[in-house]
Amino acid sequence: MLHGAREVGPMFLGTHSPRLDEKGRLFLPAKYREELSGGLVITKGQERCLYVFPMAEFQRITEALRTAPVTAKAVRDYSRVFFASASDEVPDKQGRITIPAALRNYAALTRDCTVIGANTRLEIWDSQAWETYLEQQEQEFSDLSEEVLPGIL
Repeated sequence: MLHGAREVGPMFLGTHSPRLDEKGRLFLPAKYREELSGGLVITKGQERCLYVFPMAEFQRITEALRTAPVTAKAVRDYSRVFFASASDEVPDKQGRITIPAALRNYAALTRDCTVIGANTRLEIWDSQAWETYLEQQEQEFSDLSEEVLPGIL
């Protein structure tokens, strides 16, 4: 590995539609179960979804936030909610994780969920909330690539 380069973790892609059971458990998409079998962290994300990080990625974020200036109120506020709501989980033998009630409530998860790959994390959405978000964002997405990602795409 090159000096200073960080090992690249799994890349999460695609859209999946698992259901929550009555105990608040969700089957992880089969293609990601191996990468997440050693443990993961679920926490509150933006737009009322949940973020699911492999343990190594969560540790990388923890280190980055540790070095961020705590004098910045936004960093303090974000860190508090991010860590206070975090739940570390280990999937069971069937690839299910239990989503704590407080996180289910935050994301308004009932039964039908959408799990999307978002590069270094998965996101768990209420399916109707995801559809609404996607409808609002797709036209903007098609218009924005030059402004958002100059020199990348």
